[in-house]
Amino acid sequence: MPGDATLSNVSSPKQSNALLRPQFHIPFDQIHAADVEPSIGKLLEEARARLVALAEQPGERTFANTMEALDQLTEPLDFAMAVVRHLESVATYPELRAALNAVQPPVSAFYSGIPLNARLWQAIKSYGATPEAQALSGERRRFLDKTIDAFRRHGADLDTAGKKRLEEIDVELIQLTTKFSENVLDATNAFELRVTDEAQLAGLPPTAIAAARESAARKGQEGWRFTLQAPDYFAIMTYLDDARIRRQFYEAYCVRATAEPWDNRPLITRILELRNEKARLLGFGDFADFVLEDRMAHTGARAFAFLEDLKEKTVRRFGEENRELLDFRRTLEGAGAPELEPWDIGYYAEKQRAALYDFDEEALRPYFPLSQVVEGLFELVRRLYGVRVSEEPGVAGWDAQVRFYNLRDEDGTLLGGFYSDWYPRENKRGGAWMDALITGGPARDGFEPHTGLICGNLTPPVGGKPALLTHREVETIFHEFGHLLHHLLSRVGIRSLAGTSVAWDFVELPSQIMENWCWERPALDLFARHWETGEPIPEELFQRMKRARTFRAANAQMRQLGFGFADLLLHIRYQPGKDPDPITYTRGVLQEFSPAPLPSNYAMIAGFTHLFSNPVGYGSGYYSYKWAEVLDADAFTRFRDHGIFSRQIGGEFRTKILSRGDSEDPAVLYREFMGREPDPEALLRRSGLA
Repeated sequence: MPGDATLSNVSSPKQSNALLRPQFHIPFDQIHAADVEPSIGKLLEEARARLVALAEQPGERTFANTMEALDQLTEPLDFAMAVVRHLESVATYPELRAALNAVQPPVSAFYSGIPLNARLWQAIKSYGATPEAQALSGERRRFLDKTIDAFRRHGADLDTAGKKRLEEIDVELIQLTTKFSENVLDATNAFELRVTDEAQLAGLPPTAIAAARESAARKGQEGWRFTLQAPDYFAIMTYLDDARIRRQFYEAYCVRATAEPWDNRPLITRILELRNEKARLLGFGDFADFVLEDRMAHTGARAFAFLEDLKEKTVRRFGEENRELLDFRRTLEGAGAPELEPWDIGYYAEKQRAALYDFDEEALRPYFPLSQVVEGLFELVRRLYGVRVSEEPGVAGWDAQVRFYNLRDEDGTLLGGFYSDWYPRENKRGGAWMDALITGGPARDGFEPHTGLICGNLTPPVGGKPALLTHREVETIFHEFGHLLHHLLSRVGIRSLAGTSVAWDFVELPSQIMENWCWERPALDLFARHWETGEPIPEELFQRMKRARTFRAANAQMRQLGFGFADLLLHIRYQPGKDPDPITYTRGVLQEFSPAPLPSNYAMIAGFTHLFSNPVGYGSGYYSYKWAEVLDADAFTRFRDHGIFSRQIGGEFRTKILSRGDSEDPAVLYREFMGREPDPEALLRRSGLA
């Protein structure tokens, strides 16, 4: 809760430099809203001076004075902005939000102006024509080629008027997308339901009831308090018998940020207009082609065809699953039971799963205490990649819940460190994510360590028990830690190509592959033990869990495909003024992928931060999740067939994928690891859809 945060807007003269210098241990307790504008102003001024010096560098152009200087140009500013944006997402308060909003326009204008600087563009082209540049190979050649392509794609060859308009678009986009994210957080926090009649809680697991009781107590309320935070929302939609409350939560969730003072609808329209204008200004037919040119799919048409192919292979089973669910409801309630509504799907699906497989997700919770899950994850990566993770106490975070860990190689070399923050708070945005704060590079004595973070909104400890997680929450931890390893294990000498700075349809491979170990008995035995007895998951329960893995797999796949189609259609075919407003347009797209009729006011994209909380983000790139799922399902077959703890295969994945960043084309990296092209049927086989 806000009162738990260790941050405040009070500053002192001795604390004002915490943002000015990247530090492995970031002094979060010394960073305050009052520091943001002066610190960012100073860093921006210094970055502008470095840009001028780089562009006007006299004498012969070399890789060191041109490309390396470009790679390092914004590093201090990148660090400070990453820290401030992060704090606003995990420990926000009005003064911090205002400070971030104040600095983002000039910072955005500066970044947008880098490829538009004519002197700098000439300097890069001049270097590219030198004998040294012609002889480059490896990551240096890739950096030069990608830089030239990126400058052209971001307006280096535009005329003066075009460059000015592009800067204006980028500044407006950062303002609009920041506001979009703020609106989602505020609208989510604005909703709560207090229940005083215990009979209305029928069906909810004891963990959810206890959490709601503690939530009410923290607010000085009687009874049970529920919010739209993920642990509450999914418990209600999955287990609560009272359909009226399920409907109330569903409808509140699907219209988040559609009413004043947090109305995102006009923002979406304007964001789409600006993205389309930017793409056309830069010579692309649409925003999807602009975004995807540098990704594995390369064009919006290819991404669209990829989704169409998966849809074609999934739609028949999707229809069957939905008919089976309705039939199941009618076996419970009689032939006259009504058609399923959206707020019924999760509830009856959970009952159907329990009936078919004698499996209740809640039965697994006692075996997944958070601390054991984390320790088991650390043991898994030790076995696979030869790295050791250990907590370092006493490192300041942004909240009392935050912990800091070091990651070391077998010989004791410090590879990096990371912060963890697992539980929901009202001053913290929803979801789960990883972020990079410092990207290390070559040093005299080896390699500078990286710094990153991992955040979630997991089930918190309640009733004197530890935090007991669902299996899906365990998968979430493994997923985000895969992203973190991609950052911490990077050994790329050029910062711009390091870690997770890869094509977005490749970046999910290191994360999604980690989820596979959550389904393997030997891996689960590292950590899945009853929090009271220490007993492992009973074999019978494990087998029921495995059998239920592909339950309603077609629905899960169609849901993701629907989001991917909606994203691409908004950025390829949607025409403001001709088509309905984006909310109505998207509702029409998503209906085809929904197992039940969507309400007339369905507006999930108003809260879809993946698409609209960043100038680019997953805009035109939501298909990436499915694209990378094909890669991860295929890549895991090497572990499945030759040993899930195989140090040899783990070592190859580390050296050929995790350590390489964007130093080589991702398709080449994948072929180097697998020895062949991806098998497109691997995902369908794993999902039981082949």
